[in-house]
Amino acid sequence: MIKHLKPAIILFVLLTVLTGVIYPITITGLAQLVFPVQANGSLITDNRGKVIGSALIGQAFNDPSHFWGRPSATAPYPYNAGASKGSNLGPTNPALIDAIKIRLQTLKDIDPDNKGPVPVDLITASASGLDPHISPAAANYQIKRIAKARNLTATQLHNLIATNTESRLWGFLGEPRVNVLTLNLSLDATIAK
Repeated sequence: MIKHLKPAIILFVLLTVLTGVIYPITITGLAQLVFPVQANGSLITDNRGKVIGSALIGQAFNDPSHFWGRPSATAPYPYNAGASKGSNLGPTNPALIDAIKIRLQTLKDIDPDNKGPVPVDLITASASGLDPHISPAAANYQIKRIAKARNLTATQLHNLIATNTESRLWGFLGEPRVNVLTLNLSLDATIAK
């Protein structure tokens, strides 16, 4: 039995060192060399160097003078990266239907003059509950409210959205999207000028 145990222990130690030490250190080092921003969480800092968020995780904006992102299904608070998940509610689930009705009513209450169709990404949560992006249509839907709250023109806000719209990945994957945090930072910077 010792004859069989010794090679097993040696293999266990070797694989532990290889997969538990050497491989992670190598991959971490390569990531830091090749993709340092992404490897460190795609953090966004203000002009003082203070971290204000990540380009990969949404934030809750509910101020009428800012763009709002997709609703988050995480608990116990929105955009909780430690609890990333969707609501797992099907399209006929009454709880999902009620949540969508509440979100629709909130949008109508905050901007009663906006009679346009509400983009679906403003009333439904993403699969992760952390999505930092909205569609350009969802950003454009909010222009009247923000223009009124900030005393800006619709043209200024359209230009800001266009500047912050990311195109399809490699020109054909996904859809155009707008990162809500970077859009709001650009909005605040425009006002500060």
